[in-house]
Amino acid sequence: MRIIGLAYESLEPGIYMHDLVDRTYRIPYPSDGTDILVRRLLEIGRIEKIDVLFPNFDAELLAFMKSREVLEKEGIHTFLPELGQFEERHKANLPAFGKKYGVSVPEGKPVANIRELKEALEDYEYPVVIKGKFYDAYIAGNFEQAAMYFNKISAKWGLPIIIQEFIRGTEVNVIALGDGKGNTIGAVPMRKLYITDKGKAWSGITLDDPRMLELTNHIIRSTRWRGGMELELIKSEKGEFFLIEINPRIPAWVYLAVGAGQNLPEALVKLALGIETQPFTDYRKGVLFIRYSFDLITDISEFEKLSMFGEL
Repeated sequence: MRIIGLAYESLEPGIYMHDLVDRTYRIPYPSDGTDILVRRLLEIGRIEKIDVLFPNFDAELLAFMKSREVLEKEGIHTFLPELGQFEERHKANLPAFGKKYGVSVPEGKPVANIRELKEALEDYEYPVVIKGKFYDAYIAGNFEQAAMYFNKISAKWGLPIIIQEFIRGTEVNVIALGDGKGNTIGAVPMRKLYITDKGKAWSGITLDDPRMLELTNHIIRSTRWRGGMELELIKSEKGEFFLIEINPRIPAWVYLAVGAGQNLPEALVKLALGIETQPFTDYRKGVLFIRYSFDLITDISEFEKLSMFGEL
């Protein structure tokens, strides 16, 4: 197996992890245009004979989903959600998603400017959650905070910004993989033990909670979800689960699922290549992950090569 890294920036650390990545290529941002991104990817594919492509960021998924047939003609396989699935689980569409599939979802509303924000907040009690369309979420205790977070997130990720009802409770997550036919290939629930100031899990533990798995199976079966997903849930103080987000790809904490006995990345490769894949039936409960960071030492010549020639 050869692992080809695709990098947007010259300081992405994976570029320099030569024990993990065989070769790295710079690619243009999706915001530069889908055609430009796909053209570059096809160039790389002809050199490296790429079999399977794994997008990792919400912002790049749409470009690769739209280009699925073009990529497959060149032998580059993906296993991504369908466009309809991707669109209906957007944060702005989540209340409608909940009604359609019978899932409890906090009240939410997209807004495009400060005036709309102020008017919309009249229907909510503080605190409220202010969320970006791709990333970032903040809890606001008053209008001034809400306006500050609106400007901060919109400057980074664009519009709309989503206002969401704040549900008191414990945040829990599920990583899952659907085969596109309504079947769950694997699912592992987790509770975050340590959360960064960005809301990211720095530590977590697998849970024994059949109701989380039932909810996951219901969503995958109802939507016929294709590919990886992460469900972000709040377990309220009364014990009810509220769906607050569906991330349409494998999350960063995927290795916890592997450590608990479900190798979802391997299963995703098989699905992409059309290889028969048996569903996982169990996982280890009480498995813990703790993330860590370290200093990667490399030479400036490596940085220069990627910056000048677009590959390393």
